[in-house]
Amino acid sequence: MSATDFSSSFAGPFAEGDLALLVDSRGRQYLITLAAGQVFHSHFGAVPHDEIIGRDQGARVRSASGKTVIALKPSLSDYVMNMPRHSQIIYPKDTGAILFYGDVYPGATVLEAGLGSGALALALLRAVGPAGKLISYENRPAPLAGGPRNVERYLGDTPNHTVRERDVYDGIDEDGPLDRIILDVPEPWRVVESAGERLRPGGILIVYLPTVLQVHRVHLELDAHPAFEMAETFELLQRPWHVSESSARPDHRMVAHTGFITRAVRCEPRPGPGGAPEPTEG
Repeated sequence: MSATDFSSSFAGPFAEGDLALLVDSRGRQYLITLAAGQVFHSHFGAVPHDEIIGRDQGARVRSASGKTVIALKPSLSDYVMNMPRHSQIIYPKDTGAILFYGDVYPGATVLEAGLGSGALALALLRAVGPAGKLISYENRPAPLAGGPRNVERYLGDTPNHTVRERDVYDGIDEDGPLDRIILDVPEPWRVVESAGERLRPGGILIVYLPTVLQVHRVHLELDAHPAFEMAETFELLQRPWHVSESSARPDHRMVAHTGFITRAVRCEPRPGPGGAPEPTEG
């Protein structure tokens, strides 16, 4: 599968080599790669892959023990939550906000640091499309090996994705202006100067951080930089609900704090010594 025919791989019946998400009666999910002659074994019994290959999505497949599972082609969020991880991922609730508030559009050139398990890279590649470009900086051995594997397993060949073994603290070393820069590193304030040099006018910087002390530090650096404006930070909380015939109530568990998202826009540098911000009115 290439980047250009990616969308077609999720239409039509299951074929050998496709990813399949098996969902049991309790909602538990199992991600497999279909191969003729293979059998998936679980607590609900054995399911031959051949019973899925050739079937339509949403097929109800009976195991050897008589239990029924539903077979689906995994959505991006399904895949991210079930793929192998060697580092913490950016959760789907935050990924959506990064794409939207970062205004990641088809054809954009985006740099991310670091790659991690590849969850954000998957979403960014979908957003920029075949005409766009994603550059991923990573300097840790496990993500350098595992992140690209996770991306390839879901998207196939992505020639518009470049993974570079580089420490972003050493600077952003890319030719030409970047449309978007997304930082998922512990000390992003060390990258603000380089980001200001490499982002095009109107380009957007997104920073993802777990603690408010880190957020405070990066805001101080953004405020001191003459070309970054409109810096803002927010977080998203996701509360699922349990709905049945007799009740509707919040679930006992929720996806609460995962990370803070900080957004700033690269503008014409402020005039004056050091480009200090103008005093606010009132």
